[in-house]
Amino acid sequence: MTALTISLAACGGGGDDEGSEGNTNGATSGDAGGDGGGDPITLSVATFNEFGYEDLFEEYESLHDNITIEHVKADTADNARDALRNSLGADSGASDIEAVEVDWLVEFMQYPDKFTDLTDPSVEGRWQDWKADAATTDEGTLLAYGTDNGPEAICYRADLFGEAGLPTDRDEVATLLEGDWQHYFDVGKEFVASSDAAWFDSANATWQGMINQVEVAYQDESGELIATTNPEVKALYDQVLTAAVDDELSAGLGQWSADWNNGFQQSSFATMLCPGWMLGIVEGNAAGIEGWDVANVFPGGAGNWGGSYLTVPAQGDNIEAATALANWLTAPEQQIKAFAAKGTFPSQVDALESEELLSSTNAFFNNAPTGEIFVDRAKAITFQPYKGPDYFSVNTALQDALTRVDVDGTDDATSSWDKFVADVEALG
Repeated sequence: MTALTISLAACGGGGDDEGSEGNTNGATSGDAGGDGGGDPITLSVATFNEFGYEDLFEEYESLHDNITIEHVKADTADNARDALRNSLGADSGASDIEAVEVDWLVEFMQYPDKFTDLTDPSVEGRWQDWKADAATTDEGTLLAYGTDNGPEAICYRADLFGEAGLPTDRDEVATLLEGDWQHYFDVGKEFVASSDAAWFDSANATWQGMINQVEVAYQDESGELIATTNPEVKALYDQVLTAAVDDELSAGLGQWSADWNNGFQQSSFATMLCPGWMLGIVEGNAAGIEGWDVANVFPGGAGNWGGSYLTVPAQGDNIEAATALANWLTAPEQQIKAFAAKGTFPSQVDALESEELLSSTNAFFNNAPTGEIFVDRAKAITFQPYKGPDYFSVNTALQDALTRVDVDGTDDATSSWDKFVADVEALG
C-alpha cells in the first residue's frame, strides 16, 4: 500500500489536454446529448456492487448509434479501489468512467490532476450541497458527479419475527425498534431467545451504521489520527462486540464473504442495516426467499452509509464522450430509474421531490413503499461525518479487528483492539 501511495504521488500532474475540454459537452438533465453520429466509440464504465445501470447503458446506446458501453464490474468496492489506485499510479489502464465510493473519495481527491474537471453549468444545483461539496476541491474544481446516497433503514425477515413472537407489520416493527443502539440490541436478545436465527448478520456490518453517526471519528480536519484515542470509537467497539459475541446476536458472517452471501439462503439472521443500495444486494442474495421487508426506522435516529460518485480519469482517450455519459447517468431522471432497478437512492435535489420516486414500491420486500421510506430516512439525516484521507484505511483496520473477534474467533475484544492500535500507528 505504501509503495502504491508513493507511486501515485510521484506521477501526479499531467492531465490529458482533453481534460480541460471534457466539460464542454455535458448532457443537460434528462438529455442524452443527441441522437449519436460520428466515429464509433467504446466507453468503459467501472463500477462495483449494484449501481442499477444495466438498462441505462442500453438506453444510452440506443440514443447514440456510435457509442458502445463496456461495463467493468468489480466484485467488491475494495477491489475497485485497488484497481483504480494501480491505474492512476501507472497512468494507464483506468476505465473511461470510474465509480468511487464516498469512504475513499477523499483519498483520490488528493490527486486532482489525475481526473477531469467536470464543472459544467448543466449540473449546478443538481445535488444536495454536502454531496457536491465532498467532490469539489478547495479551488472549486468538481472532480466527480454524485450517484446515490445511503440513507439507512432496517431490513428484516417478517416470517422469522412472527415465529419468534415479534410484530411483523412494518409500521409496528418501526415502533418496536425506535430508540438507540442498545434498544436495538435488547430487542435482539428477546428475538434470539425464541429463534434459531441470529439477530443481525455481523459486527462489521453493524459497525458501519454506528460509526457513521460519529461526526469526527478517525481523523480530525488537521489530519491528526484520533481513532485510537477517541472515546466514542472505543465505546462503540465494545458495545457492538458485546452484543455480537457475548449476547450472541451476530451470525458471525463477514460482510461480502461467500458465507455472508449464503447466509441469506440459510435464514441465518433476521435483521440487517439497509441503506437504499443494499436492497438490490439483498434481493440478489436472497432470491427465492420470502419474508423480507423494510421498516422506516434506524437505531440512533438516522444515518448515511455509502453513496458513490462517477469520475472521468484524465488519462482516457474519450474524455468528452465519457463526461457526457457521466453527466447523463447522474441526472435525476436516470437516478430514479437506477433506484427502481436496484434501490440506489438518488442524491439529486429534484429526484427527492419526484412523485415517481415517492410512490416507488419494491415487490421483493413485500411491496414496501421504499421510495417514501428512504426519502424519510434521508430527511432525518442532520449531518455528514468528516472523513479524512486515511478514513478508508483506518476503517478497514477497525473492521479487521471486529472480524477477528466476531467471525474468526482468533482474538478477544482486548487483544484485537491492541492490534488495531498497532495498525493505525503503522499508518503514521
